Amino acid sequence: MKDLLKDLIKGILEEKNIDFDINNIVIEVPKDNSNGDYSTNIAMQLSRVLKKNPRDIANDLVDSLKNENIDHIEIAGPGFINFYLKKNYIYNNINDVISKKDNYGKLTVGNNQKINIEFVSANPTGTLHLGHARGAAYGDSLSRILSFAGFDVTREYYINDAGNQINNLALSIEGRYNGVCGRVDTIPEDGYHGKEIIELAKVLKDKYGDNITDKEIFRQSGLDYLLDGIKKDLDNFRVSFDVWTSEKWLYDNGKVEDALNKLKESGNTYNEDGATWLKTTLYGDEKDRVLVKKDGSNTYFLPDIAYHMYKYSRGYDKLINVFGADHHGYIPRLKAAIKLMGEDPDKLSVQILQMVRLVKGKEEIKMSKRTGNAVTINDLVNEVGLNATRYFFSARSLESPLDFDMELATKQSNDNPVYYVCYAYARICSILKEYNKEIKGVDEYNCLNSDYAINLATKIYEFKDVVLNSAKKYAPHIIVNYVYELASLFHTFYAHEKVLTDNEIETMEKINLISATAITIKNALNLIGVVPEEKM
Repeated sequence: MKDLLKDLIKGILEEKNIDFDINNIVIEVPKDNSNGDYSTNIAMQLSRVLKKNPRDIANDLVDSLKNENIDHIEIAGPGFINFYLKKNYIYNNINDVISKKDNYGKLTVGNNQKINIEFVSANPTGTLHLGHARGAAYGDSLSRILSFAGFDVTREYYINDAGNQINNLALSIEGRYNGVCGRVDTIPEDGYHGKEIIELAKVLKDKYGDNITDKEIFRQSGLDYLLDGIKKDLDNFRVSFDVWTSEKWLYDNGKVEDALNKLKESGNTYNEDGATWLKTTLYGDEKDRVLVKKDGSNTYFLPDIAYHMYKYSRGYDKLINVFGADHHGYIPRLKAAIKLMGEDPDKLSVQILQMVRLVKGKEEIKMSKRTGNAVTINDLVNEVGLNATRYFFSARSLESPLDFDMELATKQSNDNPVYYVCYAYARICSILKEYNKEIKGVDEYNCLNSDYAINLATKIYEFKDVVLNSAKKYAPHIIVNYVYELASLFHTFYAHEKVLTDNEIETMEKINLISATAITIKNALNLIGVVPEEKM
């Protein structure tokens, strides 16, 4: 319907020879449905172009905005044009939902464009903690939404398995190994202290005895053990990846050396104080960046450039990176490097993940990865449940800091939003079980006359627009807001309307309405990795 209304407005503008960019036409769903099912501010937008009062412009447009599915149009405020759809048009969508089931809301707007989403990419030096959980939930939800909207999505994890942090990991494991073997337990100052390091040290003693001489065993065993744990934790979190790319693989296959040579050959590097620098200031970075230090070792920036060149070479239409809040300043230098490599930096979109604060009551729960006091994904899921964890992480915009309230997440009451939404789904499943008849569409819906019914049906109808908006804005929280509103409208409908009545036709129409509601709730929740139960 949004596209239809835009096309109607476009046709009028062309007919009247009004010069206006149709991409700037805004069609919105009003927060208050008394202002219509859809609304546009096109009259206010045109007032500057036409130098006329917006309400006069709106009056000129209304007569041409005719469509068989529009019941009537009203002009409100300074010139908003509000569209009210015919009830039967809204209700006929119920049949579409019942027919499509799990596919209701699916779009083809993506046209199978290839999108690579890289997220989590935590160093394999410990277990995944709270911050990683938010990134994992966001990246997975975004992948689900974009796939549902018709994009060809590849989920990618970049393994930082080369560099100093891996050396520190190996030294930390060796120190703990010495401890479990009865020798002095020494860990580097910047080493890792998690309990998983101690567990691995015990595994190594059982496997190799107390006299390991090959230092490579500590490094490789640490990587294998911790990466396997990360994969299991992500799988338990309903997060999967299509591609795991290793930094060490980039080195072993000459990708890092190739990137450095290409940058040198292009004339975009220079030597100063024994180091090799990249001219990132040419494209907006605040200062040039070192690629190779004077001791001959690479900075982490060089393999990262090589990694992005490898991703570009694989033919994606769009690349999305999910970075932590501390990486905000890294974006300009990365995009400058991409430009200097001869690629289009606008293909890369970087989503910044803001911090998470875990609270329980009034107490903030502190965490530290190096001291081993981190709150892990598994800790959180075990404490509040998987559905609640996934829901709460998707409930806020990514650029907003998040207070994760563990007390609220575990409440079995309507105060808890995920309980509130999932209870709506379970309640509908209970009614449908009691009804116990085949559910199929009807030709006309003549018994659904209350505002409660039309409001619920209208919200179901909006789902495709919500999916599209969420996909365009890379914003899973739009889905969360929608499904909560849908559940709320169902609860209101249920509080005022008896579903199973003595009138067979009325009952069938109401059953169809709530069945469509359940399908839409389930489909929406699936997009954020939440699986509602049929019984609560």
